[in-house]
Amino acid sequence: MSTLSNDTPALPEPRVSALHILWLETLMEFRRLLRNPSFSVPVIGFPLLFYVLFTIVFNPRLPSLGVARHMLAAYTVFGAMAPGLFGLGVTLAIDRERGLLQLKRALPMPPALYLGAKLLMAGLFAAIVSLLLMVLAATLSVVALEALQWCTLFVLALFGVVPFCGLGLLIGTLVKGQAAPALLNLIYLPMSFLSGVLLRPSYHLVQLAFGVVDGEPRAGASGHVLALLAASALFFWAAYRRLRVLS
Repeated sequence: MSTLSNDTPALPEPRVSALHILWLETLMEFRRLLRNPSFSVPVIGFPLLFYVLFTIVFNPRLPSLGVARHMLAAYTVFGAMAPGLFGLGVTLAIDRERGLLQLKRALPMPPALYLGAKLLMAGLFAAIVSLLLMVLAATLSVVALEALQWCTLFVLALFGVVPFCGLGLLIGTLVKGQAAPALLNLIYLPMSFLSGVLLRPSYHLVQLAFGVVDGEPRAGASGHVLALLAASALFFWAAYRRLRVLS
């Protein structure tokens, strides 16, 4: 019976690039939430429904008055909030309860890729909502913007999801899976309809969006950008500290 000698060279271990892992993790997170109607239907459907109802059905004169541009900007921000808050907050809280975070730590995958995939997933949902809103605005309410304005508003929606991801991540580290949706709704609804009376990211993002559709930055635009960056840094820092305690 032949045996392998000690001099037999070991086969090289297969290597998978971090970008490929990040892509697969993002795709799985996206499919996971897209197939969950309790998440995908309100996150994608509510901004479109509210825009059609309040801009076209209930107020048919708004497009002729030019108000539809501001409604488009407001609902673009509205559509960017939910993917970050609920996509990270609820799923992270559930993953903690089910022990999935411990499993992820045991896998030979950098921990940052897990959170990075959730961020990209939220960005994908924000991109889908913003694109659909723009189609509705350009066709049904006849909103006319320059090509640069359309592109800038789209980019703003993509990056505007980041502070809400940080806030959702923080909430997901603080509460259990069953409590996360209720607490996030208590934060989400006031920020949506009261312009962020207590938590201001939605207010700053809406002001930037209004400047985009108006064709000129509003006064204090740099302050709004700095406020969003500071809020994002604060939320992610607090969530990072909390995750270290949990681990």
